[in-house]
Amino acid sequence: MKKSSILGLVTIAVAIAVIISLYANTSTYGSFKDARSTNGQLHVIGYLDKQKDLYYDAAKDANYFSFYMKDKKGEECKVVFAGTKPQDFERSEQIVLVGEMKGNEFQASYIQMKCPSKYTKDRIDVTEASAKKANL
Repeated sequence: MKKSSILGLVTIAVAIAVIISLYANTSTYGSFKDARSTNGQLHVIGYLDKQKDLYYDAAKDANYFSFYMKDKKGEECKVVFAGTKPQDFERSEQIVLVGEMKGNEFQASYIQMKCPSKYTKDRIDVTEASAKKANL
């Protein structure tokens, strides 16, 4: 065989190996139901359930943040993130999680938020807050 033919075959083999490795590292999008039946990482898109409490206590454990999220199909699941709570998390319009199910909890390894547009004019976000009476 000519050297150019061997070089061409090696180039094609390397290109195929690169394509296969890129395809193997991509994860797919799904719902919490899909995450229960999948072994491995999955992207889940959803919305924060603002009716339920968020839990983050930096003094106790700065790398534990949990909340409840509804996926696009409406299924709700508890999400645990081994990291700090993202800034303005409560204001996010949409959340994309990357992770996997462990038991009844979705263990997120990455959180991406779609925040409200800062270019919306004449709109004021009002949040109602209540305080609990401290027992002294």
